[in-house]
Amino acid sequence: MPEFTGSLVQHPARISLVWYLGLIVLGALALSHPRCHASGEAPITRLDACFTATSAACVTGLVVRSTGEDFSFLGQVVILALIQLGGIGIMTVTTYVTFQLGGRQSLRHRMILSETLGAGEEADLRSVLRRVLQLTFVVEGAGALVLLVRFLFELPPGEALWSAVFHAVSAYCNAGFALYDNSLTRYQGDVVVNLTVISLLVIGGIGYPVILDLLHHRRSPWRRIWEQLTLHSKIMILGTVILLALGTAAVLFLEGDGVLREMPWWKRLLAAFFHSASTRTAGFNTLDTSAMTNATLFLTMLLMMIGAGPCSTGGGFKVSTFMLLAAHAWSSFRGFNRLNLFRRTVPQETVNRAVATALVFSIVAIGALVVLMTLEQSQAPHARSDKMFLDAAFECVSALCTVGLSTGMTGMLSNPARVIIIALMFLGRLGPITAFAALARTQRQRPLEYVHDAPLFG
Repeated sequence: MPEFTGSLVQHPARISLVWYLGLIVLGALALSHPRCHASGEAPITRLDACFTATSAACVTGLVVRSTGEDFSFLGQVVILALIQLGGIGIMTVTTYVTFQLGGRQSLRHRMILSETLGAGEEADLRSVLRRVLQLTFVVEGAGALVLLVRFLFELPPGEALWSAVFHAVSAYCNAGFALYDNSLTRYQGDVVVNLTVISLLVIGGIGYPVILDLLHHRRSPWRRIWEQLTLHSKIMILGTVILLALGTAAVLFLEGDGVLREMPWWKRLLAAFFHSASTRTAGFNTLDTSAMTNATLFLTMLLMMIGAGPCSTGGGFKVSTFMLLAAHAWSSFRGFNRLNLFRRTVPQETVNRAVATALVFSIVAIGALVVLMTLEQSQAPHARSDKMFLDAAFECVSALCTVGLSTGMTGMLSNPARVIIIALMFLGRLGPITAFAALARTQRQRPLEYVHDAPLFG
């Protein structure tokens, strides 16, 4: 223990692990209190409270108890607080408070914030943190105001206000928690609610570095803004647009005779666009996920794996990682030995890290799937397993990538299986590589370099 606590200064990733773990423990203790339980409902077990706290703090959205029915107003407030702190990063909040109270910007703080916010070495971290928090509350406030005006047409003022605030914060933090058991399916054709939630999802998921970069160049002529943006911002914006468009087109094509069959064209387009945006670690749904075709569910899993942007409220192995992998593959097939994008050369170390990130995510997902199927399906032969494999795979990817979509399996999981999902949500929020680095006992030096040799592949 002394070695672990003493190394926190040298390894900022361990601080994130400790603080997120502490947030989950405190949230679980709070949600276990009877005052957080709705009267007349079945008691909430400690495991259910832990599952809910982990899902909220890790902004996932998978639930084993109804947020609106099983938890009291106090319990819902606790869940919303966990979402907010988990979404914007609890280290961001605590470090900002430290600075405001007169703490100095030590090297350790600078390293932490550089990782969390993507801030440059010369950046004024106090200013960056202030702008991030201001941006968060302004965007959430604007979204809540729009939703409030819409909800006032059908709900009492107090209920409309709480629903607007809860769903705005949950959307911006890409948490996917809703006060209704069927998520947002009641607003399937509501243009205002859909576009507001989508806007919050995209803004929260694109990442703080991109938003801060856009704000920095907001006064430049429109034609020059793109040229002035950083390479990361260009990759993220282009990747986000491509994935949203491809996801929407794919859902329209695959579900034309499925869940979209009875809808008019405009409602189909809106529902497909919402699903494409929500799969990027958000977890809200306006369509019945369990009624979708296997092809759509598999496509959804791929989009969930990609996720949102670095230094954002979302999860997954990140859009920028996917774009780098795609560009690297295309460049390699064309015979180039270096990757050039937008008149910039991407260092080979960055490409290697992208490959490692995607590979580790895939390995963790596959390993968890094997364990989950062993726990839940080891006694069921394939002929009678129905669609259990796809459900289990979907659940593992959704948890690891902190999405929150489910085909309905979450509530039927056994206690050991729920522990696996809890671990996946926690690991997914930190990022597998970050978590492994945080748990490493020592920092090993690079081994000796021998004569180069390469195995065959392809």
